[in-house]
Amino acid sequence: MRVRNSSVEMLAPGGGNHGPQVVAVTSGKGGVGKSTVSINLAIALAQAGKRVVLVDVDLGLANIDIMLGLRPTHNLSHVLAGECQLSDIIMEGPAGIRVIPSSSGLREMAELGDRERAGIIYAFSALADDADVVLLDTAAGISGNTTQFCTAAQDVLVVVCNEPASIADAYATIKVLNQYGRNRFRVLVNMANSPADAADLFQKLVTVTDRFLNVTLELTGTIPRDAKVSEAARKRESVTLSYPSTPAAVAFKKLAMATDKWPRPSVASGALEFFVEQLVQPSAMGRHAQA
Repeated sequence: MRVRNSSVEMLAPGGGNHGPQVVAVTSGKGGVGKSTVSINLAIALAQAGKRVVLVDVDLGLANIDIMLGLRPTHNLSHVLAGECQLSDIIMEGPAGIRVIPSSSGLREMAELGDRERAGIIYAFSALADDADVVLLDTAAGISGNTTQFCTAAQDVLVVVCNEPASIADAYATIKVLNQYGRNRFRVLVNMANSPADAADLFQKLVTVTDRFLNVTLELTGTIPRDAKVSEAARKRESVTLSYPSTPAAVAFKKLAMATDKWPRPSVASGALEFFVEQLVQPSAMGRHAQA
């Protein structure tokens, strides 16, 4: 188990020979604060000098725009339909993050095929030279959309809280993604009552994965239970901006520092090219699942 502790400071800007990090934020079940984590991590990274794009890839039940009080007129469903370009739907969010909204209540978006998902990601190639971090807020669970986005992303951040259903569903998600060839996962314990509580939860997850799966888990961070998170959410704001000195906000800033130390692609668009390559090779992913 490893938890990095870093002071909050400006992160090194992207550029040079490094492409953007592509991080999928996922969870086994709803209600664990996954989208809240995505929003606050995005803002904390932006506050530290990163160029951040937050993409809502919960394609059927998107809510990032609602949580941020944004009012998009177009979203990813319109890009996929050829009605507009990706640049037409990008919105500026708090702290300068850029938000790519998706649709809500469209069954066809929740059930996209492999190449349709790849079409969306091809549109993201325009971000390769203009972003340091691309955060993908996935749907909870193990739908085809979530599985494929997580399989293709450079890093997968699994959000879990100390509830039996959350732990069981996080394990199920890791198991499915492992069948698709993913063997390394970063774990974030959200709404923890204490560091000891988070460590105990993480150890429970490690114990079961070590027994049944060939995966490596890393405890990337812990977000403490904090009433200010819900208070900010009711106002459609982020705790990182509204209450920057509260325990949760400080923890999100530490998480941003930890994220900056993760390995990055060695070429300018490496992550996004890899992302697309994985999405358009479903047969290869199927072979992983059968192995």
